[in-house]
Amino acid sequence: METEHLRACNDCAAACLQCATLCLKEGDPKPMVNCILLDMECADMCRHTAQAIARGDAHLQAISLLCAEICEKCAAECGKFEMDHCQHCAEACKRCAVACRSMKN
Repeated sequence: METEHLRACNDCAAACLQCATLCLKEGDPKPMVNCILLDMECADMCRHTAQAIARGDAHLQAISLLCAEICEKCAAECGKFEMDHCQHCAEACKRCAVACRSMKN
C-alpha cells in the first residue's frame, strides 16, 4: 500500500513540474499564473509527502491530508485549461489526493 501512495506522490510531483514548465513556455503565461504557482506548491508538497512516507513519519496522516487538499486545488486549477499537460496534471493530482486521503498512520 505504501508503494502505491509513494508512486502517486512522485507521479504527481513530476506531472506538476512538467505542467509548470510547459505553462511557462506557452505564448502568454499570464492567464496561467495561478496554475503555475499551484503546480510548484503541489510538487513541493508531494515530494515532502513521499519523503514522509519513506520515513514512516509520525505526522504522516496530517501531512497526507494537507497534500490531498493542495492536490485538489491544483487539479481544479489545471482542469480549467485544455492543454494536454494541464489535463494530465489534473488527473495525477486527483489520483494523488485520493491516495493521500486513504493514508493511515
